[in-house]
Order: sequence, then structure tokens, then C-alpha cells
Amino acid sequence: MPHSQTSAPRDSRLGVRLARGASPWLLPTVATAALSLTRARKSGRWAAAAVPATALAAGMLWFFRDPEREIAQGRVISPADGVVQSIMPWKDGRTRVAIFMSPLNVHVNRAPLAGTVTSVEHIPGGFVPAFNKESENNERVVWHFDTELGDIEMVQIAGAVARRIVPYLPAGTKVEQGERIGLIRFGSRVDIYLPEGVEVAVEVGQATTAGVTRIDRD
Repeated sequence: MPHSQTSAPRDSRLGVRLARGASPWLLPTVATAALSLTRARKSGRWAAAAVPATALAAGMLWFFRDPEREIAQGRVISPADGVVQSIMPWKDGRTRVAIFMSPLNVHVNRAPLAGTVTSVEHIPGGFVPAFNKESENNERVVWHFDTELGDIEMVQIAGAVARRIVPYLPAGTKVEQGERIGLIRFGSRVDIYLPEGVEVAVEVGQATTAGVTRIDRD
């Protein structure tokens, strides 16, 4: 189910697909690196600046990568690349699976199930490290999906460095399982709430891959 609003820019010269929402960070760093490299031949000062500028630009390109994925089979798949930070029973019978995303992970998040986006709510908050318990009060975007399992809640949580969450889809959009739905810039966390009766297949400390790792068990 293609959606034009989820398409990502591609650096054809480098053959790299880049995440939508990367431009405000990526363009200035790449432009600075290009300028410093151009002037480095004539100026030692620019040559000295070219090394960190080029390293930063390369880091940004790596961070904002958005690789294609072969979507796995299963009722619920991971919405994020990262490591399972906690698995917690919730008061209403659901189970929360929290996935911590380091700056080294791909930060494009994907739909855990096929369905319809029923709401996308931005909630202001703090920016403490996403692995900290106090991150419960961080800035976040709360998603709800109407799926074959009923209502599924997913939360994108900003971290100490992640100061911007970029949703790709509005409420009312139909999504396929594994479809790109948004980006969190830099280290952060994604929580998914499994309905009562759905058994968790992952363990704390386990690495996950968005669109690939199955979260539930038959």
C-alpha cells in the first residue's frame, strides 16, 4: 500500500536512501563539509576544519539511513530497531514492550500491524535519557491503530538528544504492516502495548529490527 507522503529522499550519488525529516540536520552539515573540502586546498585553516566537518556529515548520513526491509510474517512485528529495555504488565491487562534506540540504530519507525491510524497525538514533555525511568514524562507522540487485534497503542518517546519526532502519517491513514510511519531524531525509545492475552516473544536485552523481529508468540 504505497503512500507518497512516506517516500524518502535518495542520495543517488551515494546510493543511500535517507529518512524523511532528515533535511534540517543533514543539509547544513553536508554543505559545511563540501565548502570546507573545496577551500581546503588553498587554506590550512579550512583544511583543519574539513576533517571534523566531513566526519560529522558522514555520521549524519549514517544516522539518517533508511534501509529497505523484507517484512517478516507474524501478528505483531517490532516498530523499532534497538534493544528491548523492559517488558511490563499494565494495569489494564496489556503488556508494554519498551525498545531503546541508541544513536547507532536506524531511527525510522514502522507500523507493527496492518490497520488504520485512528489517532496521532503529540504530548509535550522533558528530554531526559530514554533509558531512564523518568523518561516516562518525556516528549512523545502517541499512536493508536485499529487492527485485527483491536486497538494497538504505540508511543515514540524523545530522549536526551532526540528533540524532534516526525510523524509521517495523519489519523485516518490505512497502513500495511512494516510500513514507515515516522522518525525520531537521535537516541530515543519506542513502546508498544500488546493486548491482553497476547504472549510476548522477545526478552529483555534482545536486539530488535523494525519490520523484521516478531514481538508476539502464537
